[in-house]
Amino acid sequence: MSGKYLAAGTQCITKYDNTKPKVEELRFHKGDVVTIINKWQDRGWYRAHNHASGLDGLISGNAVRERPPIKVDQKHSLMPWFHGSITGYQAVQQLQSKEEGLFLVRESMRHPGDYVLCVSHKGEVIHYRICYQDGKLSIDLTQKFCNLIDMIEYYTSNQGVLATKLKKPKPKHGAKSAEEELAKAGWLLSVQHLTIGEKIGEGEFGDVLRGMYMGQPVAIKNIKCDVTAQNFLAETTTMTHLKHKNLVNLLGVVLHNGLYLVMELMSKGNLVGYLRSRGRNNVPHQQLLRFSL
Repeated sequence: MSGKYLAAGTQCITKYDNTKPKVEELRFHKGDVVTIINKWQDRGWYRAHNHASGLDGLISGNAVRERPPIKVDQKHSLMPWFHGSITGYQAVQQLQSKEEGLFLVRESMRHPGDYVLCVSHKGEVIHYRICYQDGKLSIDLTQKFCNLIDMIEYYTSNQGVLATKLKKPKPKHGAKSAEEELAKAGWLLSVQHLTIGEKIGEGEFGDVLRGMYMGQPVAIKNIKCDVTAQNFLAETTTMTHLKHKNLVNLLGVVLHNGLYLVMELMSKGNLVGYLRSRGRNNVPHQQLLRFSL
């Protein structure tokens, strides 16, 4: 990053740890997201905000790399382990390495609308029917999930009714993991640092919630439907390209219960609501002009 000017508002990823900063310097860990506030007096130094700690301080331009936009295409999938309409025999062939915990999900041929989780265990492939009832997915009709992403996340950490935990996904031929791309670019956030609060609105794709991420007030868009989450991923790539003081910044993405988009919180609501609550004649023309620039 040496020699490249970082404009105010630029989001960057730290390259290494600085746990013992000097006076006025910013403390950070490798992989932290920081936003440039302004250029400092010394060449190559900036005042920046660390989203992980909520602190401001000085940081060298050599310590960061600019956070790149998300680059996903049609081959990137939030569900690379979903193989669609294949038979049980074809699933066994896909899992023929017999690696413990290797798994995939397919559509059920016998029960249209349901799915089948296929898992390799002790040299055999076990097929678990995933039933769809009352808008929920379940294997044992006790543990229920809103979507396949949530189910796979659960059984990766918990054995539950399965013979073994899910340990490694078998990607569909040609599919690439969107999760890996998000992590590599620095846009994947940890659900452990996300606190979800009350519902504050509804968007085209799902609910909008108030929350906190690393002590910072945020707005959270929750897209629970697998298909909608996959489609919205393409829209997310556009958001990571946009940088303007009058546009809401995307902080990152959390893969949990579908897809969470973590964004800056607009304390006074959205622009349309703000204008409607005040009336056309109560907002000066100069202020309207500043909104658009």
